[in-house]
Amino acid sequence: MTISAALQKQDCEDFTNRISVLVETRSAHDHILSEAALGFVTLLEEKFGERRKSLVAARAERQARLDRGEEKLGFHPETAEIRAADWKVSPAPQDLLDRRVEITGPVDRKMIINALNSGAKAFMADFEDSSTPTFDNMLDGQVNIYDAVRRTIRFTDEKSGKAYALKEDGLAVLIVRPRGWHMEEAHLQIEGQALSAALVDFGLFVFNNAEELTKRGTGAYFYLPKMESYLEARLWNDIFGEAETVLGLAKGTIRATVLIETLPAAFEMDEILFELRDYIVGLNCGRWDYIFSMIKTLGKQPDFLVPNREQVTMAAPALRAYSQLLIKTCHRRGAHAMGGMAAQIPIKGDEAANQQAFDKVRADKEREASNGHDGTWVAHPGLIDTAFEAFNAYIDQDNQLEKQRPDVEVSAADLTACPEGTLTEEGLRGNIRVGVSYLEAWLRGQGCVPLYNLMEDAATAEICRTQVWQWLRHGAFFADTNRGLTRFLLVQIVAEETKDFKGGMFEEAIKLFLELCLSSELEPFLTTPAYKILLKKADWIEAIYKVKEMSQ
Repeated sequence: MTISAALQKQDCEDFTNRISVLVETRSAHDHILSEAALGFVTLLEEKFGERRKSLVAARAERQARLDRGEEKLGFHPETAEIRAADWKVSPAPQDLLDRRVEITGPVDRKMIINALNSGAKAFMADFEDSSTPTFDNMLDGQVNIYDAVRRTIRFTDEKSGKAYALKEDGLAVLIVRPRGWHMEEAHLQIEGQALSAALVDFGLFVFNNAEELTKRGTGAYFYLPKMESYLEARLWNDIFGEAETVLGLAKGTIRATVLIETLPAAFEMDEILFELRDYIVGLNCGRWDYIFSMIKTLGKQPDFLVPNREQVTMAAPALRAYSQLLIKTCHRRGAHAMGGMAAQIPIKGDEAANQQAFDKVRADKEREASNGHDGTWVAHPGLIDTAFEAFNAYIDQDNQLEKQRPDVEVSAADLTACPEGTLTEEGLRGNIRVGVSYLEAWLRGQGCVPLYNLMEDAATAEICRTQVWQWLRHGAFFADTNRGLTRFLLVQIVAEETKDFKGGMFEEAIKLFLELCLSSELEPFLTTPAYKILLKKADWIEAIYKVKEMSQ
């Protein structure tokens, strides 16, 4: 049965009539936003949207209990049987058995071509942390992926005239990261309510591409971000099952890897694997978001003062415990244990600095491979060979699933230990420069930005602004200047560090960065208020806000 035939059984027209597209789209997007595709997305939203909202609200409720000291993070007693029992996840599909090196990046056309051609085993096309979620960006990304799946994608650089196309063979396996559960797509609404961005990204990709992918001997593969509990994984499991049923897909066509990039999720790795056991392929150490989550989750505790971000490495005891527990848990269950991102990029014109950057990448990847990870991430094609060399020294087959790590024992105290190091005013200034520069680029539509020889995305910007918020809250004392951080000093230093930041969206970025850092409560995600700035630039959303304000 074809997708279109299967969807007819769900009364597609009835679903389509309930969704509103609030902006005029370009003709290039018509095949992505077909009536049937919108009907499918509406079906998902109406069946799972309220549950998604409830789970996001539960995050805030748990955080409030943690902040009040009414709850402590730990392994759940009610799921002890799942952790103790012997069970395995479904075996990985053939094209995901070897994932030694994966490359990640935004969903722009040139990036997709270069990443699929890069020689990496897989490419994660990122609708989330590497992409600013303007409606054009999201729909262009869907178009680009649609063309990539069919091998028709082409790109010509307007400046250089250079043409880009896919190779005949040896392409990386495509994996898509939809936006997280906390994000909404304001341009698509049902009765005035924005749709879940995750369901939009997932639904459009699966509806438009799953059948073609199966014809080509692969499947609809995903990286799932930002989860905080096994109940959120259960929701994805039910969505996958519904999608396969409605679209007439064989069970297991959809497969997923979950990013363990929040501190609460580190205590529920077994449970997340169990909930998704028919679909999951592995877990990934999303290290930058994980560090951000550590600060966000425990940041109100005065004894959990996280040092300069460059000092918080995977060698820190808490981060080492997290990565090794992930390896042990995954391999016990027959799932891949993926390592984290190398954010370094090649440095042109400075051979010494470039060599130092590559040495850091090599050491990091050797640590991951020797510990038992089955693969890793890089942000730049120039790092792929270095990462392969590190993993090839330890893996002579597809993966290291046989490396069980019975020696690893991790407690709640291990996972919640504060990384050691120093706090400096120069570290504060660096956070301000990176945080503001990234926000400015994000507000202009660029979600992945090379800054100071590192590839920065939303996760690293989150570390910058949450560190500043936490240091200000606790009046951090700086080792290099012998003075403590106050609101007055923060405003002064922000002005000093951004005095030459002119044009573009810098005015809005500086204002937002300060608001986030000076707020009495920590904003869960910087992309939420930043998204509102994007929307308020459009007349239609401004009108909606005015109507809502008048009705309140």
